[in-house]
Amino acid sequence: MEEFSLIDHFLRPLALAPEALGLRDDAALLASRPGHRLVVSADMLQAGVHFFADDPPDAIAQKALRVNLSDLAAMGAEPYGYFLCLGLPEGMDETWLRAFCDGLSADQATYGITLLGGDTTRTHGPLSLSLTVMGWVPEGQALHRMGARPGDQLCVSGTLGDAALGLIERPSAAHARYLRPLPRLSLGTALRGVATAAMDISDGLVQDAGHLASASGVGLRMEAARVPLSMAVRDAIAEGRFTLAQVLTGGDDYELLFTLPPDIALPPETTCIGEVTTSPGLQVVDASGHPMHFARPGYRHRWEASS
Repeated sequence: MEEFSLIDHFLRPLALAPEALGLRDDAALLASRPGHRLVVSADMLQAGVHFFADDPPDAIAQKALRVNLSDLAAMGAEPYGYFLCLGLPEGMDETWLRAFCDGLSADQATYGITLLGGDTTRTHGPLSLSLTVMGWVPEGQALHRMGARPGDQLCVSGTLGDAALGLIERPSAAHARYLRPLPRLSLGTALRGVATAAMDISDGLVQDAGHLASASGVGLRMEAARVPLSMAVRDAIAEGRFTLAQVLTGGDDYELLFTLPPDIALPPETTCIGEVTTSPGLQVVDASGHPMHFARPGYRHRWEASS
């Protein structure tokens, strides 16, 4: 199928907003929203790096959209629209594309977002996806990584480690969490005007907590024993198939990490795992209060130097 037929059959039905102009022009035509700021984030995902090439196409689509929605949640924004760029290798037939777009369609309905535009191309490399997502947040109410204050509570949503476990155990319930993270959009909007700092956990709790501490110019003390774990992760640790260190440094959780003033009650499905301190940096302690050290605090892309 050539490019324009692909757009007609698969992508145009996803472009539901009038701003997308039916994908018939070179760009979308967006209107401003009085009293709001437009929040924009972009992510690129590639087979073999961010998902397995043989993962279900609808799950690949949903993961790509949801990891971007998590960025909106981290800033307290409500979803608006997204642009999708597809680099398709040979062998992606109409059955694959239909399943991929069905995944997008289902999540568009779930999260109230629409396709606004993008691009498609053939690639000799692996499947590549690039999404630019947009959302609205009321003026002055966006959440930021900076702003945490000494004495604040350090909190997380949901449970951690499921995606990292799912990455090494396929198929499993944990792998479903790896494939389809749950962007905490409702929590993000609920934290407006309450949280002093916030971000999503994409590259590992320890590494991302360090980013929050650095951005806020404070220290963090995290108690590993208080990190919330699902039963699947608890069982894997008890059986020696997984470690607490992997929970703390594994990526792809897409939960929210945030700080609250000490007198503020925690929202539902969140846990206090430590506190903000005046000492710079991040200290992680075990159940006995002893400092924990990690060879690798989280996931980082690395490139080999050319000769």
